[in-house]
Amino acid sequence: MSYTALYRKFRPVSFKDVKGQDHIITTLQNQIKADRIGHAYLFCGTRGTGKTTVAKIFAKAVNCQNPVDGSPCGECEMCRAIAAGTSMNVIEIDAASNNGVDNIREIREEVAYRPTEGKYKVYIIDEVHMLSIGAFNALLKTLEEPPEYVIFILATTEVHKIPITILSRCQHYDFKRISIETISGRLKELMDAEQVEVEDKAIRYVAKAGDGSMRDALSLLDQCIAFYLGQRLTYDHVLEVLGAVDTDVFSQLLRSIIKRDVPKVLDIVEELVMQGRELTQLTTDITWYLRNLLLVKTSDNIEDVLDVSTENMMQLKEESGMIETDMLLRYIRIFSELSGQLKYASQKRVLLEVALIKLCTPAMETRDDTLLDRIRAVEERLENTDFAAIQERAVHIASEEDSGGKKVQVKPQLPSAVPEDVQEVVKNFRPIADGASGLLKTYLKKARLSLGGENRLMIVMPEAMEAELVGSEEHRRELEELIENRIGKRVEVEVRHVEEGRRFEDTFVDIEKKINMEITVED
Repeated sequence: MSYTALYRKFRPVSFKDVKGQDHIITTLQNQIKADRIGHAYLFCGTRGTGKTTVAKIFAKAVNCQNPVDGSPCGECEMCRAIAAGTSMNVIEIDAASNNGVDNIREIREEVAYRPTEGKYKVYIIDEVHMLSIGAFNALLKTLEEPPEYVIFILATTEVHKIPITILSRCQHYDFKRISIETISGRLKELMDAEQVEVEDKAIRYVAKAGDGSMRDALSLLDQCIAFYLGQRLTYDHVLEVLGAVDTDVFSQLLRSIIKRDVPKVLDIVEELVMQGRELTQLTTDITWYLRNLLLVKTSDNIEDVLDVSTENMMQLKEESGMIETDMLLRYIRIFSELSGQLKYASQKRVLLEVALIKLCTPAMETRDDTLLDRIRAVEERLENTDFAAIQERAVHIASEEDSGGKKVQVKPQLPSAVPEDVQEVVKNFRPIADGASGLLKTYLKKARLSLGGENRLMIVMPEAMEAELVGSEEHRRELEELIENRIGKRVEVEVRHVEEGRRFEDTFVDIEKKINMEITVED
């Protein structure tokens, strides 16, 4: 016999097997026991919450020859025929593929005939919102005054698409999303029945990934079991099969974003991509992680609301003290926007990396909710700035009034003494530059030399682009190694450029001229 999927194999056959919809089950059982059965029902709710299943159980219960406390016995001839799908009393219609006026007219003609066996003919119309306007209109009269032996059960995931004229003729039941605890309990129960060993943490993750749908959770669990057939299913196995990410990675990512460490953030993304993680799912999970963090940040005694372990709760509380509420709201907005973009994107990684760089660099955004974070980034930069070092190496261009009231510009002052190591480099700089690699050698021909601090050589380029190239980590390291090989000492190199509209002499001291031409500095 071929394999049967878990969600089909363990589909509830009586009301007591239905999980998470007690408010509906109790009402339907009471109606059956009191013989107060309605003629039209509308079952609404997200996928996998039990709408069609409850409709079939209800169809069995109203036709059951020996009902037990409002539930079908499952043993009588009618129950077995309905369960096998051979009963003429229960007619299932898929409105997605039978949505025309002619299909509804056929129903109107059929309802004129009494059931051949049992008490009721039950029409279960699934995805009823897919019916055309004409089909809805054709259904109206029959739905309002059907024969006493006919029951209509309409099921839909999109109740807002159903005309009000149809809604007003039905008893309306909303199927809730099933809680993680309820799904976890059911999955554990079924795994015990299947004799499959599954880690509790793995079951909880699958239940969470089901997003309130029992059917989705069972399908995901089926997929994970198939991948690790015959083995104990662990939490890590589930993450691997579903392409998901452990919450510890979200914590690392968040802490790197808070530090505005772009290289570290991109390294984490690279690692996740190489592991084959699904970026759309990753974005959704990060958004939920930030949502949990926001709840911890803004609420007291939130432990009972959040479905996280004690260790994760401690981690969330620690991180809530590291981030401000406005930053969290901005992060959630950016990731929510990203979730919508990723659905149809061909370059998902690029979009994710851009979003993460935005988080690390508030200046990239001009929206109002970014303002506080931009100010905060400036404050952090100021706090981490060594003003003493800046003052030491900066050239002060001041303006003083002369006796006539005119402004005169004070030239940068020559240092009274240049460190010996720097003097040695300046004397040998041109031969040192000639030993550099191709492009660096070309640019160094335009370089001017100045003093960058106690023992630091400042190389000044005419243009910002040239300074950026010479000042790259690779070229700076090459230049420092050339200097060390030439004079036998290590001298730190700093690269700057002449600001637009200024001359070199207005901003920098030309120590090459001072040393080589022996300029005398007056006291």
